[in-house]
Amino acid sequence: MTSAMRFVPRLIAAALTLTVALLTLQGCALFQGHDPLHVTVIGIEPLDSQGLELRMLVKLRVQNPNDAPVDYNGVALEINVRGKSFASGVSDVGGTVPRFGETVISVPVTASAFSMLGQALDMFRGGGDGPITYEMKGKLNASGFNSTSFRTQGELNLPTTGVADHSD
Repeated sequence: MTSAMRFVPRLIAAALTLTVALLTLQGCALFQGHDPLHVTVIGIEPLDSQGLELRMLVKLRVQNPNDAPVDYNGVALEINVRGKSFASGVSDVGGTVPRFGETVISVPVTASAFSMLGQALDMFRGGGDGPITYEMKGKLNASGFNSTSFRTQGELNLPTTGVADHSD
């Protein structure tokens, strides 16, 4: 065996060790304590749709309560209603959420007619009583392993359409 052939396994081992060390340092940076982003929907605009889909442009206000800016080069968004997937979308938009600041990000999302029909059937089966629960989750993607996830959930109360009793 030549000396060059003996050197190759050592070179591979050194490269693997360096890669593991860099990934470990990257992981340490990711796990530093930080508060989650606060994300709210501030607008929904219709987009051109095709066939059995509903397309919307969802505008998100993203607030960063941390002392470091959040750089991103892509956004993914999923909206669940009553525990079931309702709409999802992605965008390759990029930018920065400043430290202790906010920005507005627009994401096109698609809801299929089948998911809307399923939601409507669930409401009719359940009588439409009570609040409608929702969850919005997604991530702001950055290069490497630096994506920042967010999650917001809540309830919507629909107005009741009961007949008022006016007997005295």
